[in-house]
Amino acid sequence: MIHSKNNSEHYTWGNQCDSWILKNTQNLSIKQEKMPAGISEKLHYHKVAEQFFYILKGEAVLYIRGEKFLVGQGESISVEPGSKHFISNESTEEIEFLVISSPCTDHDRIEIKE
Repeated sequence: MIHSKNNSEHYTWGNQCDSWILKNTQNLSIKQEKMPAGISEKLHYHKVAEQFFYILKGEAVLYIRGEKFLVGQGESISVEPGSKHFISNESTEEIEFLVISSPCTDHDRIEIKE
């Protein structure tokens, strides 16, 4: 089956962020996500999963192990298991990106209370 935002399961997370599940198996998760301007997710890490973020639209900011990375349209960044991180949209426009996780992050997200 061909997958897109139009025919995939959708959910919202955080503060008005959208996610479309393009693939979700035990070994691989691929989601297309949209984040409004001025929104950040919570600091967290994954014990097992490695994540790969690919920016489709706009410029994202990823904080990984306390370091700030600006990731523009057509660029990507990886997050190793155990690395505390979060994605943020510090621009005035919405951003859209793919987040690919291996294995999937179901039951593998540990939020950091600060």
